[in-house]
Amino acid sequence: MWSQAVLDDFPEAGFREPAHEADTVAAEKRLGRGTPAELRQLFLESDGVLGHSRVDTVRPLEQVVEQNLSFWSDESLAQLYMPFGALLFFGDNGGGDRFAFVRKPERPDVFVWDHENDSRIWVAGATCGTTAAVRCAPAETTGTSRKPPPVG
Repeated sequence: MWSQAVLDDFPEAGFREPAHEADTVAAEKRLGRGTPAELRQLFLESDGVLGHSRVDTVRPLEQVVEQNLSFWSDESLAQLYMPFGALLFFGDNGGGDRFAFVRKPERPDVFVWDHENDSRIWVAGATCGTTAAVRCAPAETTGTSRKPPPVG
């Protein structure tokens, strides 16, 4: 399902072997929180998505776990940037900007975190399962904000 949706919007995308259900359960246990259902389903179809220039647009599950555990516990990052504990990072655009879900409070939004100015760019109409985050071109963004757009 998600693999086809990605290919419909981005025919050059690459895929990995699927993760196993046991891997997703173990990952969520290590993270101490669930993953969005759509992201979980994507991992069960492909353990990550290779985007432009073969960048891990959606990182493999193990990298998602390791990266988030590191971001949540690294005190030097906490001094430089906004707190990361509410976020679940899952990929990037190859230029340092990271894709994440807001998990506390749980929201369906997908946004791009710009590491240079610590801002968030919400992807217009993107939710956990859309491929807009995979494409994520500037023309598809709603603007830069440090606060989330209203829900509903």
